Amino acid sequence: MSGVALHALPDGAHDARRLAARLGLPYQDIALHRFPDGEIRVTTGPAAMTTIVYASLDRPNDKLIALLFAAEALRRNGAKRLVLLAPYLCYMRQDTAFHPGEAISQGAIGQLLARTVDRVITVDAHLHRTPDIGAVFPGIEADNLSAVPAFAQALRASGFDPSTLVVGPDAESQNWVGDLAERLGLATAVAHKTRHGDRTVEIAGTVSPAGRPVLLIDDIVSSGGTLIACAGALKAAGARTIDVIITHALYPPEMAAAFAAAGIGSVRSSFSVPHPTNAIRLDDIFAAALEREIRGAAT
Repeated sequence: MSGVALHALPDGAHDARRLAARLGLPYQDIALHRFPDGEIRVTTGPAAMTTIVYASLDRPNDKLIALLFAAEALRRNGAKRLVLLAPYLCYMRQDTAFHPGEAISQGAIGQLLARTVDRVITVDAHLHRTPDIGAVFPGIEADNLSAVPAFAQALRASGFDPSTLVVGPDAESQNWVGDLAERLGLATAVAHKTRHGDRTVEIAGTVSPAGRPVLLIDDIVSSGGTLIACAGALKAAGARTIDVIITHALYPPEMAAAFAAAGIGSVRSSFSVPHPTNAIRLDDIFAAALEREIRGAAT
């Protein structure tokens, strides 16, 4: 049995295979078969003592069941340590009961995964009222990586106007917008939004871009309302151009026309979730996070 191996659910296979090759690890697909009644059968390859499972948990319901079944098979076949590499981590936004009777999905999923794996690695998890991801996963290791180093690397490679203003759509984005701007030596601003329901967002108090190019940064885009509202306000305030970088692109690709109409010139997303806008690889930050798993297995 090998020391470390990487397995992946089907929609992450391409990125996981590339990461495994970079790390020099054996790679295995996790095969899924769907029965006519909707149940699934999960088949894994040979387990390693430390097995890394690459599973981005967008469209999560079937994937959570597949992950649970894969973990059962891998444990039974000899895996002593399971590491979940989930570039996107689902069900994190509901961290309290906002109305009577609501389930707290963050707590439920956190407990489920903590009973299933030994470590969780994710990127820019939606933890706006949970300051430490360790609190989500009792009794196991957990890492919430930042995509900012990958964003900075991509921007250096493609080039950028030194007068660019880096803008975050809300106060919650201030820390990582500031981090990106500091890495690149750019100015920053943060907008303020008032949310009305899932899809309607008003922007108040946006900065004046004064004819400068604007780089609008967000962590998760699911409906696109925040980007459209913010871009519209920035355009009205005189932004020369508006380009967008996001970590998790969850919105329908058909939104591209609405983004263009709002004045957005381009959208680039990380490869955390398969999407037509994928342009920024996260391999470097994943490799750094997995280094001690590989080093530990070799000793």
